[in-house]
Amino acid sequence: MNNLSWGILIFFALINLTAFLIMLWDKMQSRKKNAERISEGMLFFMATAFGSLGVYAGMFAFHHKTRKWYFSVGIPLLMLQNSVFAYTIYDYLTKR
Repeated sequence: MNNLSWGILIFFALINLTAFLIMLWDKMQSRKKNAERISEGMLFFMATAFGSLGVYAGMFAFHHKTRKWYFSVGIPLLMLQNSVFAYTIYDYLTKR
């Protein structure tokens, strides 16, 4: 693998690890009374900004937001969108 491939891989790993940990933090906050929470909009933003795999893994690892239909449908769709967009960017950068 070249430096570009490693850079992209590290970028995705960090974004998704961050999204996963934020799902954990929000789940822990959800069990407390009057605790500060992460908005659903921010969770979707993280998923849109290439963190969809981390959000999806966090949904099932922590049983968080799995009852919300728009998470169960939207996050897998964003995973598809992230994959297509990442492939397109990688393909464009490697053909230059």
